[in-house]
Amino acid sequence: MRPCMITLTVNGRRFQTAVDPNQTLLRFLREQLEILDVKNGCEKGDCGACTVILDGKAVNSCLVLAVQADGCEIITNSGLGSTANPHPIQSAFADAGGVQCGFCTPGMVMATKALLDAHPHPDEDEIREALSGNLCRCTGYGLVVKSVQLAAERLAEKRGEQ
Repeated sequence: MRPCMITLTVNGRRFQTAVDPNQTLLRFLREQLEILDVKNGCEKGDCGACTVILDGKAVNSCLVLAVQADGCEIITNSGLGSTANPHPIQSAFADAGGVQCGFCTPGMVMATKALLDAHPHPDEDEIREALSGNLCRCTGYGLVVKSVQLAAERLAEKRGEQ
């Protein structure tokens, strides 16, 4: 198969590169761009560990071909914030205990970002529904839900809401 040229923006940086037509976005991000916070869990769309924001929507990057992302904007967990300057969602996960082993955390954070961008004040059922595609073997999800609730509160405060 002949490589295809794509142009896309990842975490604010623009890339123009050749990809194999059958290469997944997951493989492209991890192997070509070395963005390792996009985790390779199942490669079937079952676990959510590879969740990224693609043009404003949470997607499993293992189910998207890199060529399908041509012209798109992608945000990964590392594009939200850093250890020195974390995004409110990232710090809420750390502060509320939604982080255990950490493998699923980047995907959970990205699913949370998509949820809170669309619904800034979700109830518990909406949170659980939004995270239903993200599997975690450590937390039992209770602390993850609390993390999302804390993130929603912090983002509301940041926007100046009561």
